[in-house]
Amino acid sequence: MYAYIIRRLLLIIPTLLGIMVINFAVVQVLPGGPVEQMIAQLTGEAIDVTARVGGEAGSEVNAGKRTQITGKQAGAPSRYRGAQGLPPELIKDIERQFGLDKPAHERFALMIGNYVRFDFGDSFFQDKSVTQLVIDKMPVSISLGIWTTLLVYLISIPLGIRKAVQDGSRFDVWTSGVVIFGNAVPSFLFAILLIMLFARGGIFPYFPLRGLTSPNFETLSLFGKIADYFWHMALPLLSMIIGGFAGLTMLTKNSFLEEINKQYVITARAKGLAEKRVLYGHIFRNAMLIVIAGFPAAFIGILFTGVMLTEIIFSLDGLGLLGFEAALKRDFPVMFGTLYFFTLLGLIMGIIGDLMYHVIDPRIDFEAREV
Repeated sequence: MYAYIIRRLLLIIPTLLGIMVINFAVVQVLPGGPVEQMIAQLTGEAIDVTARVGGEAGSEVNAGKRTQITGKQAGAPSRYRGAQGLPPELIKDIERQFGLDKPAHERFALMIGNYVRFDFGDSFFQDKSVTQLVIDKMPVSISLGIWTTLLVYLISIPLGIRKAVQDGSRFDVWTSGVVIFGNAVPSFLFAILLIMLFARGGIFPYFPLRGLTSPNFETLSLFGKIADYFWHMALPLLSMIIGGFAGLTMLTKNSFLEEINKQYVITARAKGLAEKRVLYGHIFRNAMLIVIAGFPAAFIGILFTGVMLTEIIFSLDGLGLLGFEAALKRDFPVMFGTLYFFTLLGLIMGIIGDLMYHVIDPRIDFEAREV
């Protein structure tokens, strides 16, 4: 087992390097880098992130047209859109400020060298280090990720087991309808529906519209703080659970159906064992192997991909919103720093997921596996 773990750890290095190379190369050819962002601020053409999403009057397309017109009027050539009319010395100072005065390969080597020491640098547009930004945003995303994953598993596993035991029954049929609905409706659409129905300003204004806590959170008692926290988390969690429980429920059901009619189960029943003993003492370990072992990967998936739209819709200042804003603003240190850290974390969690197989079923031999 130790040899397998060492091989997997060594495999992280080329995998992580390849991901960073591909993303760095893609970003180099995309228009609208940090220099353009700074020029837009200097020329009054800066666009708010939410304005881009909403397609308002200051959209990126309209801004591009305006900057091109400004450049034609100025008549000064420049390789940056909107830079016409600005002193070349100012453009060089901006490039030097962002470290873009060096060749791409030199910048990449310097970046990887810093990342190996977990030095992610400072944000281009926020007066904080990338590490500090991630630490500040982490509580919101961790809260959503942990509670969503736990609730999805607590709902899906018992529901999937009962659907497998009562396969073809009326209960199985109507719960399958609920599962199909949860699988078909995107979580962000359900989130919008919840806001329209239950958030402040909606039909039944029982829940807050934004934020993780109330303004008077610090003055509340311990019980009041806990109640206030879950009061704010209710709608975001419900919207994410609806989209997450459907697939896991069907995976649990199909895993149990595959095991229920195997020979060892028939033998256990023939010996007179109680149905619960057969179900949870014999079938459960084999059927739940893939479900439970996938818990780390599921948590990472919910934490770093599933929460982005939820955070934007419910105005939760977490990692999803941070990454979204960094991508639109071309904040390279935040983009690549978080990409490096979370990719590394995802690869490590993948190894932990494999080890979970051995913990659940010691019969699995890692030494016989080829990486």
